[in-house]
Formats: sequence, structure tokens, C-alpha cells
Amino acid sequence: MKKVIAFDLDDTLAITKSPIDDRMGVLLTRLLDKFDVCIISGGKFEQFKKQVIDRLQATPQQLSHMHLMPTCGTRYYRYDEVTSEWAQQYAEDLTEQQKTTITAALEKAAKELGYWEAAPAGEIIEDRGSQITYSALGQQATAAAKYAWDPDGTKKQKLRALAAKELIDLEVRAGGTTSIDVTRIGIDKAYGMHKLIQELQISKEDILFLGDKLQEGGNDYPVKAMGIDSLEVDRWEDTALALEAILHVL
Repeated sequence: MKKVIAFDLDDTLAITKSPIDDRMGVLLTRLLDKFDVCIISGGKFEQFKKQVIDRLQATPQQLSHMHLMPTCGTRYYRYDEVTSEWAQQYAEDLTEQQKTTITAALEKAAKELGYWEAAPAGEIIEDRGSQITYSALGQQATAAAKYAWDPDGTKKQKLRALAAKELIDLEVRAGGTTSIDVTRIGIDKAYGMHKLIQELQISKEDILFLGDKLQEGGNDYPVKAMGIDSLEVDRWEDTALALEAILHVL
């Protein structure tokens, strides 16, 4: 039996950049009574809190079984029942020089491919400390606009490949619906899973991972590649069905 259920966030637990549905909130809360639950995704901690934590009706004891890994596992937070706060366990931050190099390469590649939005909804390139993220339409673009921009992922893969040619000493991955994520080399979702395994003193066989970007080049792929049992989903409703099945058989 698995001990940990781990998830991507956007398009796995929720519509991109949107709060989880009430149905998902109930399922995650029930899951915390049976498993440790990890969420590992490209967004910042504040995005995790807005999309997931603020939507849960969970007790402090339940939250103590939740592991939050923002920015593709480059940061790790656990809930402290004594202080009632989320405590940062580590942060693999980029240097200022790396941030400058990444930002320039992403902008150059996007402009070369014609993907630089003239009137973005928010920042196109965001500094998340341990990760730099390019969002084609801006961070605050609507979900509908994001899904329409690159429905088959072709644009993201072209941009990822072009930027990676200049960022050979860094990890460059297709992220969310319209995003490219760049971190220090070797610091990815597999790195986060290894940290979780060490923290909980478990093995990779004890984890089940659900994500929507498990194909090679996607930011969920490193988890699959390290040998963790992985289930690919297309939308949060698929995840909900899987969780209902898991909880039903317990």
C-alpha cells in the first residue's frame, strides 16, 4: 500500500491558476487521514495557498501530513502545529547572475519565435527566487485564453528547446499551460521527491504521483523517470475520479 500521494497542481488538482473545486477539497481532506499528501508544481507558495490551502477544511493535525513543494520542488514547506504556520524547509535559490541570464534568454527566444505578448495580463517573466518562469500571455491571463494559446503544447516545446540552447548549465522545462520554468540544474521535481523520501524515511515505491505533464520535456517527467509510479491525467476531474476510487477501496 502506498504511503504518499503526490500531485502536480494546475490541470491536475485545479483549472490553471484557479482555486480547487469543492469536490477536490473534500477529497484532499479525506486523503490526509490516510496518506501523507505532497503537492509539487511550478507556482509560488502564495499560489499554493490561494489555490489549495485556503480551500481546505482541514485540522492542524491533517495539515501536518501535507507537504508543499512550490517552484518545481526547489522549495519545501511543512505545517508547524505549534506555530500554526507553514515553515520553509529549504530553498534552492538562483544567483542574481543566473536570473539575469535566464531572463535575457527567455525574452530573446520568445521574441525570435513571435511569442512575446505586446499587451500581457501581468508579468511575462517572473522571478520566483528559486525559479524563473515565462508565461506567454502574462501571469494573470484567463484560463480560457491560456488553454487556447497552445492546445497541443507545440509552442512551449519550441520555446523550451530554443531557450535551452543558451541555458546549457540550467534546467529548462515546459511548465504549466503557457509557461516555461528554469531552475538550477538537477533541481527539479525528482529532486523534490528525493527530499520527501529522505524526510519521511520511505522508498520511491511508497509514492503514487499524479500529473498532466509526464511526457519527456514536461516538468512532471523527472518524477516518472526516477521510477515513481505515476498516473497521467488531463484535467482535475480525472484526478478526482482516481481519488474516489482510492478512498473507496480503503
